[in-house]
Amino acid sequence: MKKHDSQLQQNVLQELKYEPSISASQIGVTAKDGIVGLTGNVQSYAAKYTAVHAAERVAGVKAVAEELKVDLPAYHVRIDEDIARAAINALQWDVWVPADRIKVRVEDRWITLEGEVEYKYQQDAADAVCNLTGVTGVTNMITLKKPEVSPSEVKTSIEQALRRAAEIDADKIKVSVVKDKVVLNGKVSSWAERQEAEGAAWSAPGVNEVVDYLDIAA
Repeated sequence: MKKHDSQLQQNVLQELKYEPSISASQIGVTAKDGIVGLTGNVQSYAAKYTAVHAAERVAGVKAVAEELKVDLPAYHVRIDEDIARAAINALQWDVWVPADRIKVRVEDRWITLEGEVEYKYQQDAADAVCNLTGVTGVTNMITLKKPEVSPSEVKTSIEQALRRAAEIDADKIKVSVVKDKVVLNGKVSSWAERQEAEGAAWSAPGVNEVVDYLDIAA
């Protein structure tokens, strides 16, 4: 293993150990050319979700390939009906989620979400069901409505948002818009900066797809 890969592996391991909500001792980590692999068992889907995002925020990580298995302890096992009821309640109580527009389906403890919302943050907020006891996976198939906004207005909104962001070097990012699709090109210094740039793109009204070609500097 190259020295850089070995250091990245250790940094990810340390980040996982630093994350109090997961048991890092059950997770194996590999690293090669900025691509991190996660293997092993976790006791909840929430832990799996957290482990992946913990790895993503480490400097130098370009992508995460996860093969983590959710191995529920006996006291966390729930039937699909109970999980569905809990998911519906969670969505109804979430201030960011228009629950009346979302349908919940549960099969073998795996939740599938369907429906249509106006903004990306509403789509993402529905992922909170991943924290429910007994869940082994979540598939978010919620789509975004297409408001009448011109591509030039979308492009201007995103470029202004990038310039306002403290953690983003907007001069290194090129934004192009075709209909409701945004394409980002350029270079960023970290995965966190890349995610922030994506978030800025998704926040613009009228965006239904973001294609991220941003490279993370070595």
